[in-house]
Amino acid sequence: MDESKPKVDSTTPAADTAIAKLSTDRPGRRQIQNIDVDIYRDTFIRYMGYSNEVGEAFRPLVPKAIVAASYGMAIGYVCTDTFDKSLRENMSGASRREVTIAAADVFSWQMLASVIIPGLVINRITAGSKMLLRRSPTILLKTLPTIIGLASIPLIVHPIDSLVDRFMDATFRQMVR
Repeated sequence: MDESKPKVDSTTPAADTAIAKLSTDRPGRRQIQNIDVDIYRDTFIRYMGYSNEVGEAFRPLVPKAIVAASYGMAIGYVCTDTFDKSLRENMSGASRREVTIAAADVFSWQMLASVIIPGLVINRITAGSKMLLRRSPTILLKTLPTIIGLASIPLIVHPIDSLVDRFMDATFRQMVR
């Protein structure tokens, strides 16, 4: 064990502040071992917000109720992230206005980046694939668009996140400054 580093008890307020330091640029971001991490946007949990894209990719194969349920799951993820960020802001001593702005920012960002835009993109990719394969055998017509849609999900995540960040910076975040 390296004695040159000070030992920090993880139950002290100083440790809590160092580990869960809120950033001013995006609500709810935390410092973990000097790395700025938002578990809802920067970890595998982010993909929970893409459950509706999986539903959209499977649209040719499953009942509409399953696709609708996938949207319910994605919106549940959005609401959980919104609640988490607004609770953290509130616990950090932020004003009611700051908490409301943080909640609106997170909800808007997540709805755009996790539900609306990717859902539309995967829907159109799947529908376009199905249209291009319309003369194919039925088994290909049903399964290949789903495979193409599923394969597209990892490719669209970061570009959409970046697009929504720029959009939010140019609109909502400018208005509430």
